Amino acid sequence: MIHLSGAPDATLAAQVAAEVTDLTASILGKDPRVTAITVEFFDPVHWFIGKQALASSGLRSFFLEISVTDETNLKAEKARYLEAVYAALNRLLGGVAEHSYIYIADVRAAAYGYGGRTQEWRYQQAR
Repeated sequence: MIHLSGAPDATLAAQVAAEVTDLTASILGKDPRVTAITVEFFDPVHWFIGKQALASSGLRSFFLEISVTDETNLKAEKARYLEAVYAALNRLLGGVAEHSYIYIADVRAAAYGYGGRTQEWRYQQAR
């Protein structure tokens, strides 16, 4: 899930989704064929950082939340991912507020999955 400040823009949404999918695959090793991304746009007059509407700063911002299976990525990989995603979105959005956030949620394999199967089930089947 990616929240972007600004007016809805289908072209930008597709660019952001593609870039985040590519970085998620190349840095975190996640399969791009099952990487699902939603992009939502928010008016900067409704986006606040430190009690100030983002609209007054002239900058853009984003909030990315990604779920990964717990214990599948190292701290160093997650740190590289945060740096690379921030740089990519800064470039795509034309400059972002420093307080643009990326949240990587490490979710237990037995409590997370897709297609009606948990990641734990998939792990066991692959063995």
